[in-house]
Amino acid sequence: MNSPQSSTAITSPIPARLLQLRQAMQKHGIHAYIIPSADPHLSEYLPERWEGRSYFSGFTGSAGTLVVTANFAGLWVDSRYWSQAEKELAPTGIQMMKIASAAATAHIDWLAQHVEQGQTVGVDGMVLGLATARLLATALHAKKIQLDTGNDLLQNIWPNRPDLPEAPIVEHLPPFAVISRQDKLSLIREAMRSKGADWHFVSTVDDIAWIFNLRGSDVSYNPVFISHALIGLNKATLFVSPAKINANLQAVLASDGINIVRYQDAQTALRNLPAEARLLIDPRRITHGFSQAVPASVQVIEAINPSVFAKSRKHPQEIQFVREAMEQDGAALCEFFSWLESVSGKETITEITIDEQICAARARQPHYISPSFGTIAGFNGNGAMPHYRATKESHAIIEGNGLLLIDSGGQYLNGTTDITRVVPIGEVSSEQKRDFTLILKGMINLSQMRFPRGTFSPMLDSIARAPIWAEGINYGHGTGHGVGYFLNVHEGPQSISGAMAEPHTAMEVGMITSNEPGIYRPGQWGVRIENLLLNTPSLQTEFGEYLEFETLTLCPIDTRCILTELLRDDEIAWLNHYHATVLKRLSARVSGTAKAWLIERTLPIAR
Repeated sequence: MNSPQSSTAITSPIPARLLQLRQAMQKHGIHAYIIPSADPHLSEYLPERWEGRSYFSGFTGSAGTLVVTANFAGLWVDSRYWSQAEKELAPTGIQMMKIASAAATAHIDWLAQHVEQGQTVGVDGMVLGLATARLLATALHAKKIQLDTGNDLLQNIWPNRPDLPEAPIVEHLPPFAVISRQDKLSLIREAMRSKGADWHFVSTVDDIAWIFNLRGSDVSYNPVFISHALIGLNKATLFVSPAKINANLQAVLASDGINIVRYQDAQTALRNLPAEARLLIDPRRITHGFSQAVPASVQVIEAINPSVFAKSRKHPQEIQFVREAMEQDGAALCEFFSWLESVSGKETITEITIDEQICAARARQPHYISPSFGTIAGFNGNGAMPHYRATKESHAIIEGNGLLLIDSGGQYLNGTTDITRVVPIGEVSSEQKRDFTLILKGMINLSQMRFPRGTFSPMLDSIARAPIWAEGINYGHGTGHGVGYFLNVHEGPQSISGAMAEPHTAMEVGMITSNEPGIYRPGQWGVRIENLLLNTPSLQTEFGEYLEFETLTLCPIDTRCILTELLRDDEIAWLNHYHATVLKRLSARVSGTAKAWLIERTLPIAR
């Protein structure tokens, strides 16, 4: 059962904060103000300084857009967050606006319909993506509505707003840093020349971390640091607080032709580009505010950041390190799950305990740095919220009967992991087993796929959904996201989802992508099974080159939750082969009760 929740209906600070925002809007002649979930780097996970949407709405999910007018406040969220938003917005007076997962611009349509002609919509251009800004401007101008991107209204009404993070920056060193900094810069410069550019501005922090072989801790769970970069054909500038880089590292960077300049000076550097400069920018990965700093005389070349493609296609040596990281992670999970089974029904275990124990098990492994995201441990109804996070104030005790969903991952110097498993607690109903088996079928479907190289990744989404759709069931999130190499757990450009199939989403050798279909029954239970998959060469025929998936993740899938009569022979064979591989790869890394658990949970199944 859930532990008691503290009432916030009277004490919520959100109405007072919205009042201050509305007063600031009135002062600046703004009739509607947008607060996106974004920072100047368009990051998915934000440093505290840019968590304005959370501060002014009370909603703590990682995605959503807040729109405030004189008499309305609405938060646009997709189905992953509906249950969470309903709960967190209840005491605020903010209306939840449900959107389909692919309708990221639904709030723009609302503004165009509800803001009156001649009125003004405001948003801080420094956290508004250039591509989104263009969509917004087009929609508003068509209705003769003004757009003001020059005011950060939050700055003066957010007391004790967090400062920029000052955590130190370190090198990602060999042997795990397989490609040198100089070689990566050469690759970027070659791509610049091919586009006719002599300068390239980069704001996305994972691209910068990858290019410069540097890592930080400015953002929870992602080993990145707040910075911008301006790369020329002969030199490069890293805009970051100099205090974050010690003298020795500054000297190393200088020897590679990299200057360190204050973070705040990035816009000035763009303004001072030579009049004849040719600048490469990615409109999906730069904000409107930074694009506005580029002089009109500069020729702007728009294309995807070259580093997006480069870092997504892991080097063969990196892949070997990832395989090792998967073994380490799998061993940690064997220790954790064997512990869980040994104490189940004997000790009080909560969703918080699950988080603590799984992180502790990973921390005992070599090269471990941190979790790769906040652990999702959801029992029964909490598991039905895809992005659920237990808190000390609100969490479930693991007791009675049902399903426990655990989505977790680790950052290691030699790779990034992300895995979801569901385990039975007490008795499991036939309906729960049916959902589990349908998800397993979808996951196996995708795992066994062979497809032409260059297939747009969204085209693979329906492969995992087919067995689930056949039963009239669906899920509201994508089936898979790219994963970094000791970098962000969510990485592009590939995405196995309902996103638009575009050329930059093409599947190539070396990409690592998650495979995580799910079924969620609000208030009852959730099921999701997730492995990470590697694109590998398969066949070469007269019809072209084909790829297939290598399953990287190594951890048993709980067969106690399976209705074997729903599985085909080839699906049973796949599962038994997977479990034989898990047993072979992990046996030498575990001992005692963990090894006994591994052996029991990888026993083959039959009809």
